[in-house]
Amino acid sequence: MTADLDQERADLILADRHLAAGEQRIAEQRALIRRMTEHGFNTATARDLLRLLEETMILWQEHRQLILDAIARHERALTPPPQADSRSQS
Repeated sequence: MTADLDQERADLILADRHLAAGEQRIAEQRALIRRMTEHGFNTATARDLLRLLEETMILWQEHRQLILDAIARHERALTPPPQADSRSQS
């Protein structure tokens, strides 16, 4: 079970890296669109790409949440249930 938890944690690190890289790409694409607009270029294709990048980010965020949910499940499975305190039953 701990191997599964370790893998999920590694997946979380990778997902966070992908999200950070995606945010950087989106920022760069927005800057490109701004420059293109300032110079009078057609930005339709650039805007389509930006929309796809943003949609991909949503999917990656959902995937990250699934990883967090799996980590929580693994951690709950590894935690023993609380024991009843025999002193409180007197």
